[in-house]
Amino acid sequence: MSQDKQVALVTGGNRGIGYELVKQLALKGFNVILASRDPEMGQEAAQRLMDTNLDVSFVEMDVVNQESIRQAAISINKRFGRLDVLINNAGVYLDKNQKLLAMDPGILEKTMATNFFGVYNVIRSFIPLMEIQGYGRIINISSEYGAMSELTYPGVGAYKLSKFALNGLTRLVAAEVNGDIKIYAVDPGWVSSDMGGPSAPRTPKQAADSILWLATIGPEGPNGGFFRDGKQIDW
Repeated sequence: MSQDKQVALVTGGNRGIGYELVKQLALKGFNVILASRDPEMGQEAAQRLMDTNLDVSFVEMDVVNQESIRQAAISINKRFGRLDVLINNAGVYLDKNQKLLAMDPGILEKTMATNFFGVYNVIRSFIPLMEIQGYGRIINISSEYGAMSELTYPGVGAYKLSKFALNGLTRLVAAEVNGDIKIYAVDPGWVSSDMGGPSAPRTPKQAADSILWLATIGPEGPNGGFFRDGKQIDW
């Protein structure tokens, strides 16, 4: 392992878009840390990539458990002493197209715990590693459902609110960071995965390709934007 290689962390990296992001980052020459709340599934996924000679390692991290996040941050700091790219990919989609006020409030609470507070706590725990070197790229996997225009239509309320809040978090953090640290929200599109289902038109690799260019964007690039298919869009 070269100490000069950039280090990337992908949450929810054991399957779907997350797994593909880990793979593509490793192919681009990163030391990649695959984070998963399930140690067996996460280690197995990381091992498959390591078996192809990719520089991938595993860390157990449950984004709804602050102590789990803290321990993961300690472990990564001890091993690498840096973090260049953070991709907040872990997320849930628990809605069954129920009206927001009619659904079990627990659905909203669980959705926000993962999709918003999970990301918030991960950023809080790992951004100090970026601040030390004055460099970092943070990519939050959002959704078109997080756009303001989507809130005028009923249905999928818990998921929409979580991604709307995530987009707001992205802008607020962008306004607070210093140095060459940039943060983005990205809509990967409708992707064939456990969350997106088999009918989705995009593959995880297509989704990853639309995201990863932001991981290496230069200092002249924008900060705090919402992106889809390589373009910054209104939200």
